[in-house]
This record gives sequence, structure tokens and C-alpha cells, in this order.
Amino acid sequence: MVKVGLLLRLEAKPGKEADVADFLTKALPLILAEADTTAWFGLQVGPSTFGIFDAFPHEAGRDAHITGKVADLLRATWTDMLSCPPIIEKASILAAKLPES
Repeated sequence: MVKVGLLLRLEAKPGKEADVADFLTKALPLILAEADTTAWFGLQVGPSTFGIFDAFPHEAGRDAHITGKVADLLRATWTDMLSCPPIIEKASILAAKLPES
């Protein structure tokens, strides 16, 4: 059961949309290595607007993700590809449907 999540909004600089899409695609193998990241989605919701939603079974999993490799990579590269800092919101998950493992 997932109980907590993160919702990030990423706004690409003009001409950097492909870089943000590439970042999200290349992040997946790093996410797959995170045992407590139960669900992770890299999203594009507009021409220059992207997002990430991820879900975790507990706070410790979310905390590990926030200090993990993808977060480090985003912190190191966001000024090159985003027009403003990522908007990051912590979420409590009230209901979820996930594939059975």
C-alpha cells in the first residue's frame, strides 16, 4: 500500500523541452533501483510543462528518494533546462490502484 507521494511540476526553458523529456526518460533506470519507490511517472502535460509523480509505502521511502540519485541529478541540472525551480509538493495518498505484484 502506498501512503505518501511527491508531485513535481517542471517548466522547461524555451528550446529545452527535449532536454526535460530526455531527463525523465533517462531517470527511469535509476528509479527502478529504488526499492521503496512503488510508482513513478514522468509526465508531459503541455508543450513546455512536465511533471513527476511518485508514490511510496512510507515516509522513509520518500525521504530516501528525495536524497537519491535522480534528485541529485535534478538539483545539479535544473538551472540548465528549467525556467524556474521545480515546484515540489509532498502528498498523502488517500486511495490508489496499483498492479498486484
